Amino acid sequence: MKNAYQDGRVLDLTLTSDAKSGELVVEGKLVGVAVTDGKVGDLIAVHVEGVFLLPKLPAAVFAVGASVNWDTAARQAISAAAGADEVANIGFAVNAADAGDLNVHVRLTPGTAEAGDAGGA
Repeated sequence: MKNAYQDGRVLDLTLTSDAKSGELVVEGKLVGVAVTDGKVGDLIAVHVEGVFLLPKLPAAVFAVGASVNWDTAARQAISAAAGADEVANIGFAVNAADAGDLNVHVRLTPGTAEAGDAGGA
């Protein structure tokens, strides 16, 4: 097939902020996990599909299948509605995560991310 470009599960992305391998990278609706470390302007590969263990706000609680939002400043998953400078709907929780847990398994859902509510949660 002459018009195939990429598989689509891993995409090349030019970074607009520094990223470390394993960190979530957000560019509009494109949400993925960095394969390698990179600096602003670097072209790196990011996984946009799959299940990843991501840091979460310790107070956040996720049921299996619950939508996961992302606090871009704190770089952690949140269960509260996404506010300004946060991202809604990066994926869903694959396992339950209780208050006090530091991580949550998230199934990324490509193309579903949305900017948080500028009016606050």
